[in-house]
Amino acid sequence: MKSARPDASRETRQTAAAVAERLAGVANSEKAALLQRFFKTGPGEYGEGDRFLGIMVPQQRKVAREFAALPMEEGGQLLASPFHEHRLTALLIWVRQFERGDEPARRTLHAAYLANTARVNNWDLVDLSAPHLVGTWLLDRSRAVLRRLARSESLWERRIAIVATFAFIRRDEFADALDIADRLLKDREDLLHKATGWMLREVGKRDQAVLEDFLRPRCNRMPRTMLRYAIERFPEPLRKQYLAGSFT
Repeated sequence: MKSARPDASRETRQTAAAVAERLAGVANSEKAALLQRFFKTGPGEYGEGDRFLGIMVPQQRKVAREFAALPMEEGGQLLASPFHEHRLTALLIWVRQFERGDEPARRTLHAAYLANTARVNNWDLVDLSAPHLVGTWLLDRSRAVLRRLARSESLWERRIAIVATFAFIRRDEFADALDIADRLLKDREDLLHKATGWMLREVGKRDQAVLEDFLRPRCNRMPRTMLRYAIERFPEPLRKQYLAGSFT
């Protein structure tokens, strides 16, 4: 696989073990405890069992730049780690390689991502990777895979489906985001309500009329969190009108 490595040191060992070692050097046990609470890792919570080293995203991005030439199989080893930061750093590396890779490299990374969605198992992992490794790849291709993901029993695959549409929204293509949002109206997961409302809000930032055409016949049956996220940027009188459900 062709990968650019303009900022990767020639002396740096491009291995999963070397990445883990670098991350261990900036780990913080106090932050780890905070992150485990923030990401709901307790019994029965959405991140149950996830383990943290206590490393902030900017630090992980720095490590990702250093290991920009990490071979895909080494990235796969990181993605299989029980530590959240190992998985996120692996995804950040894949995103960098995708952005700088040729079409064969991008195809391989996209396929590897879809083959490992079980390990993309928290909202930040999805949000920092899906628009690139799924959405950007599908810009000029069939988007049928998004409908499959939207039907998945996996919360994270459903989140991938809606968040991947961010790449289309940025190109002023709204149909897929609105279609998947419609499919997720009855979803019971609050994390899906938030993600879907977020994408709807992004549609509205580019074309409020399109968003309102979607919301008016649905606002009375949308999950409240989804609606609140979608109308967050509306003028207050209009927000109140939607929250009151006065549209039919």
